[in-house]
This record gives sequence, C-alpha cells and structure tokens, in this order.
Amino acid sequence: MFTLPQKESRAPTTCPGPASTQDLGSSCDNGPERECSRKPDQKLYGVGDPTATFSSGSSYLSSRGSITKWFWDSAEEGYRTYHMDEYDEDKNPSGIVNLGTSENKLCFDLLSWRLSQSDMLRVEPSLLQYPDWRGHLFLREEVARFLSFYCKSPVPLKPENVVVLNGCASLFSALATVLCEVGEAFLIPAPYYGAITQHVYLYGNVRLVYVYLDSEVTGPDMRPFQLTVEKLEMALQGAHSEGVKVKGLILINPQNPLGDIYLPGELQEYLGFAERHKLHVIVDEVYMLSVFEESAAYSSVLGLERLPDPQRTHVMWATSKDFGMSGLRFGTLYTENQDVAIAVASLCRYHGLSGLVQYQMAQLLRDRDWINQVYLPENHARLKAAHTYVSEELRALRIPFLSRGAGFFIWADLRQYLSEGTFEEEMLLWRRFLDNKVLLSSGKAFGCKEPGWFRFVFSDKAHRLCLGMQRVRQVLEGKSQVAEDPPSSQTQEPAASTGRLVVNLWPEGLVATLPAWVCQGCRRLIVDEPFARRIPDLA
Repeated sequence: MFTLPQKESRAPTTCPGPASTQDLGSSCDNGPERECSRKPDQKLYGVGDPTATFSSGSSYLSSRGSITKWFWDSAEEGYRTYHMDEYDEDKNPSGIVNLGTSENKLCFDLLSWRLSQSDMLRVEPSLLQYPDWRGHLFLREEVARFLSFYCKSPVPLKPENVVVLNGCASLFSALATVLCEVGEAFLIPAPYYGAITQHVYLYGNVRLVYVYLDSEVTGPDMRPFQLTVEKLEMALQGAHSEGVKVKGLILINPQNPLGDIYLPGELQEYLGFAERHKLHVIVDEVYMLSVFEESAAYSSVLGLERLPDPQRTHVMWATSKDFGMSGLRFGTLYTENQDVAIAVASLCRYHGLSGLVQYQMAQLLRDRDWINQVYLPENHARLKAAHTYVSEELRALRIPFLSRGAGFFIWADLRQYLSEGTFEEEMLLWRRFLDNKVLLSSGKAFGCKEPGWFRFVFSDKAHRLCLGMQRVRQVLEGKSQVAEDPPSSQTQEPAASTGRLVVNLWPEGLVATLPAWVCQGCRRLIVDEPFARRIPDLA
C-alpha cells in the first residue's frame, strides 16, 4: 500500500504530558508507560499530491502510464518481495510470513465444501452471454435480500439500486470517476486503507484530503483515533483554503486499520455533515460480517431509520473479507441514485463478472441456513481465537494496541522502538521485519500522522501466526531469525515438539485428529485447521 505525498496543515504543538498506553482508552491493552520526550504532531489535515515525488517516466508510456507504473514500483515492494519468497511449511519454511495483507485464511475448509456442492455447478446459455451490465437480475435480487437481512434495513432494499462488479477496488475507481472532476477530492479519515489512494487516482485523477486522527484521548467520552464532525469541518475548510474542491467523504465501517465500529449516532452526525455541505458519502462496509466480539454491536448505514441525503449515500460490500474470497473478485454497490447506478454500470463493461461466477454468488448468498448456522459462527470463533493469540503475544511484548473485536487486524503502537520518532525510523523498522522474513504494514502506508504504528493481521492459520510473532519478537529483541534457520528439509517451524490432538469439531460429536505442536517462543500448544485455536499454557 502507498500513501501519496501531501501538503500538511499544523496546529501549535504542545506536549500533553506522559504518553502511556492509558492514552489509548479503555478498549486498549495496557503496556509500559514512557515519558513524552517529543511534542506530538498536531497536523489537522493533508491534501494528497500525487506528483510530488514523481520524477520521470518511460519513453514507451504516456504520462498517465508512467505514473501508473510509478505507483506499482513505489507501493508494492513488500508484497512483491513476499510473493518471491512466500513461506511454505514444507517447501520454503524460511520464507516470508505475511502478517500484512488483510485476508481471511481461516475458513477454506468451510468455503471449499460449500462451493463444491452440486447446486453451485450450472451452465446455461444466459450465463455465457453478455448480461445486463449492472449484473444478472437474479443476482441483484439476491444481493438486495442479503443486504436487507444482514444490514437490518427498515424497509426491503431494491434490486434496481444494486450494481455488481469485480470487487471494491473497481467500485472506488468507478465512483471516483463518475462523481468527481479531475483534480477534485474526497475527505477520508486517516489512518485509512492506503490502497484507496490508487483506486481513486489512477483512472479518475481524484485526490484524497486526509482528516488526521490522534491517538491521544482528550476527554472522558473520547477514544483513540476518534473521528469527529469538528475534524471533518476543519479538513474541509483547509482543503477549500488551498483551492481544492471536495466532492465527497469516504467512510470505512468497520474501520481499516483501526477496527473501529461507528455507532448509529456517529454515522448520523457524519452523514449530516455531508448533507450540509452537499457531499457524496461512500461507505465501505466490506467487514460488516467480520465482527467477532459479541459485545461489539455493528450498525450498517443501510440499517438507519433515515438517511439525511439518500441520493448522495452510496454503500459498498464484497465477499473478499467476510467470506474469505479476495481472489474471486465480487463486489456490490447499493445506491438510490439512478444516475450514479447507471454511470457505474456503464463502467462494468470493464469490471464485470462472468455469468458462472454470478450464479455461484447468488447460490451462496441465498443459503441463509449455511451462512447463519455453520459459516458465521465458526468464522467468528476462529477469528476470535486468532485475535486472542496475537493479542496476548503483543501483551507479552508489552506493546500497546487497540482491540476492537472487528476485522482481521490489530493496530499496534511500536513508537517505543523509534528513538527519534520519525517516519524514516518507522521505515527502517518495517524493513528489519521484512529482512527477518515477516511482512507487516507500517502506519505511513495508512496515512497515519504518528510514526511508529503498525497493523498486524491475525486471520491466518495458527502455525503461521506463531512463526510470524516469533520473528517479530526476534526483531524487537535484536535477534536474527534468518541466520538461525535450520535446513528446510529438517525443520517444521516453529515446532519444538509435534503430535496429533483429537478435538471435538461440531456439536453433533464429530471428532477429527489435527496437527498440533508446542510453540518455541510461547511454549503453548497450537492446533491447526479447522480450528486456528489457542490452547491454555502447558505446565
């Protein structure tokens, strides 16, 4: 991921006093206190400037093509390096463990079974021909019913308001192109999912105005990195003062990378702000079914009793996160604005899905019994277990972090490992992790204004989590894992001893024998698929 350079506005800087993990709020796990040795950064907003560090292009490419290539060269270093040296417990045990890419790898067994059933296999002439570019009607009807149920819509949603295309990246690109003129901008709270920078710029040449959020808690009813209407107003005014026209607001709920879930009242406040300024609101709800803590109540924008401006409110969802299908590429837009729906549908000529995939998705979304009784309960249990494991590893390292109970990631504070508190140091730490064969995402990639924050993705199998956290520990403790790796043919990292464990899989009493081992780093028994579950400490 990549964050464009930006022009920044600052407020007067003052030291708030001791910077401890208590500043992160009651929903965060506590760690060691440390003195405030430098003033916090008080930037209010930043305006993305995509050409600030671009120098020269290729003689074979247009200027647009050169900038597109530059994005790839600048943004994908860690991801490309990972794919050239991907960890495999048998073929490449000293390869890179990926704790940086937000994918759910916990439920392949459930998904592969469901997608292999006979009702998923159908071929008929209409599925092999050009469809309505909005998507086949049977799929849009199923999407409308699915969103009505899971978003708890007060009235049934309408299939004519649904557009289907190949993922939320394409949706961001399409919406930016049809809503904004070249050079206009969207407000977005930062830190944010950094790839949106590319999504809105590469085709639409649309910029982002970053609404910077602070880790510091300034009041009893506040939480770290909390978005407020006041911050939105200041960023909007600042952008206008620089001659940047803002056309909309992007919200991610649950938020990536923070895991925050916006309360219904907060959503109404943000939508009310947008209505006052006649701004479009794009709401990305791609993690809406990945809220795994029972105490973390989720509210969809589509579940609100009243939308302040329905014609400028556009909601997107996809199967990539909630159903662990990031490679299948299915996304959907719900908007009551038919001009927007038709304009986006026209771009679906270039971002459509095959008829066969559309049929499979309709079959999956209509299987409410399997989703509610098998998939969601098990997915949530596995996410919670994996989250618990990584949380306790961070706690053992005395690393402060946010714990929200939603999404696939933990937002962790590694500022204690930066002596000067600079983004240069953050980048060096990120590279030390990568050199030690564990990929993380640094705060700068998410537009975070405070150096030292990292996103840890936990939605992976237990043995990779254990090995990844072991390598993180070694970097932070100044050790080198790579130099100590035994020959790949004789190692099963991070096992000190291995065996088999019989566990109960289902309430009906079905049992299975699963791989299990004792982690070298934490001395705990780890059980692999289909439960990425952590067992209490061994005596």
